[in-house]
Amino acid sequence: MYGPLETDPPDSCLSPRSIMAEPDYTDDDNPELIRPQKLVNPVKSSRNHQDLHRELLLNQKRGLAPQNKPELQKVMEKRKRDQVIKQKEEEAQKKKSDLEIELLKRQQKLEQLELEKQKLQEEQENAPEFVKVKGNLRRTGQEVAQAQES
Repeated sequence: MYGPLETDPPDSCLSPRSIMAEPDYTDDDNPELIRPQKLVNPVKSSRNHQDLHRELLLNQKRGLAPQNKPELQKVMEKRKRDQVIKQKEEEAQKKKSDLEIELLKRQQKLEQLELEKQKLQEEQENAPEFVKVKGNLRRTGQEVAQAQES
């Protein structure tokens, strides 16, 4: 029936293109026909999608393709990075000279004094009127006493 090497009938190896009919709009003889056009995909035409696609391609070229790591591994890597950064900061502080240390101490003292002054001003502003008047009387009384002594 078939040749010694053939196991399939000759019609089974026909490609789908040979089975399908050729469209009649490919003929250029009728210019009045409307030729079909591919529909525009709104997702691919959106600016956000194009930017994202461009960024993914650039990252893939650089070797920075998104990695699907488990969340635990991501957390552990973040902790390790934070720990390394903290160690570097500590080493940088250890390398500071004596002058830098003294300047930092003075700066901290000045900041504390400034905070205390602000607290005192806030307390005085929030104090009742009679307390303010009493303080003014006390000061004027001390000034008068000093003036009489001299």
